[in-house]
Amino acid sequence: MKRILIIDDNKEIRENIAEIISLSSYEAVTADNGKKGVELALKQPPDLIVCDIMMPELDGYGVLHLLAKHIETYGIPFIFLTAKSEKSDLRKGMEMGADDYITKPFDSIELLNAIEIRLKKSELIKQTALKNHENINTFIDKASQLADFKLTTEETELCHYKKKEIVYSEGRRPKAVYYVKSGKVKIYKTNDDGKEFITAICSSGDFFGYTYILEEKCYNESAQVLEDTELMLIPKDDFITLISADSQVAKQFIKLITRNVLDKEESLLNLAYNTLRKKVAYQLIQVLDKFKNESGKNEINLSRETLAQAAGIATESLIRTLSDFKSEKLIDVQGATITILNENKLRNLPY
Repeated sequence: MKRILIIDDNKEIRENIAEIISLSSYEAVTADNGKKGVELALKQPPDLIVCDIMMPELDGYGVLHLLAKHIETYGIPFIFLTAKSEKSDLRKGMEMGADDYITKPFDSIELLNAIEIRLKKSELIKQTALKNHENINTFIDKASQLADFKLTTEETELCHYKKKEIVYSEGRRPKAVYYVKSGKVKIYKTNDDGKEFITAICSSGDFFGYTYILEEKCYNESAQVLEDTELMLIPKDDFITLISADSQVAKQFIKLITRNVLDKEESLLNLAYNTLRKKVAYQLIQVLDKFKNESGKNEINLSRETLAQAAGIATESLIRTLSDFKSEKLIDVQGATITILNENKLRNLPY
């Protein structure tokens, strides 16, 4: 049963909406002000939110703004209720990311139609989740239907890259968004001395290269495959149309890249503040978490140079620390393969 959160300070309107929703086989949850509504949404994210604009303590704009800051609630279909018909109020809500609005007074059919349409769109996007590489073709097709424009999977390009082949270089203008169907790609920067620092390692199910298209600027880093890799290329213009033509498509994609940003922030904090041992342990766990689902084993198969560049340390320092971890029975090393023996201790290394 779909769960719908109703936020309105008017008791009569709030209870009336809850009754209509309940009779239509939805679960209705109510809040009499914006602050309580945010607390309820964060505690148990609903499938859709119906929210009044003008409320004491925290108005509807504030509710939408706060919920957009949390990855758990970002992208939940949001319908504004307003007693005002001024276009400026409606435009402000839509610019902030609201999916729809209903002007009071309204009838039950109008409300239910708006809810049903938004829930269907949301469910369609969820069923074709971006992180599931088996469904990427379906996602593009369905997202195109939602956005109401023609983009078929035949228009995307599948490219095969050999190990160490460059995907793009710093200074070049972006022409496509890349999606990893199989293999691994490292994203890295090079300093004036030619030393590389890896900012990300992308694997099956990851998008990369989208930032430069969204910001309309040249690459300030390079991308190179670490092993034989298959990439799907979504042309620049098609990608822009895809995420700008429908708010639900855009929100789902932004939810994905928000997680990427959080991961990068955590990685930078590790680089800045952790000891050498903790830097190496952190990087091993990061790589393990990313690639464990592919093999089902606690094994890492990346070159020492790549691991060192990702951790921001010298290769010799990495090798020495790995030797220490092996003697402490935290890991085992056989050739290029590193096997994690004590994952919990490695995650919670004290120093």
